[in-house]
Amino acid sequence: MKNLVCKICTIKLVEAAYARAWWFRLVREPLRWGMLLLGRLYEADLEVYDVHSASCRACPRLTKLELKEKSALFRLLNNLVNPWFDRLLERLITERELQEAKDAAERAVLSEVKNK
Repeated sequence: MKNLVCKICTIKLVEAAYARAWWFRLVREPLRWGMLLLGRLYEADLEVYDVHSASCRACPRLTKLELKEKSALFRLLNNLVNPWFDRLLERLITERELQEAKDAAERAVLSEVKNK
């Protein structure tokens, strides 16, 4: 089992960005679908991760981590797109939403520690 340690909840960040900018979905969804397709092509095994909560199971971070290990193509594309995407996301998210996403990740990690 691989331990999933998150410092920020991607799902919370994306939900906040979707609520703030209707067009963000048009940017993110093609990237997400491309990542999911590559995940299938490279047979990303998401079950190897020890997730912290039920909502963590749906996190795109799992696919991304697997692809970073298995796919040179994904690493190249990620190195090109991710900095741009992160800057865009940072412009959409408030400090409060960022802190809430960090707190959600911390709670998920703490709940996992308590359950062990």
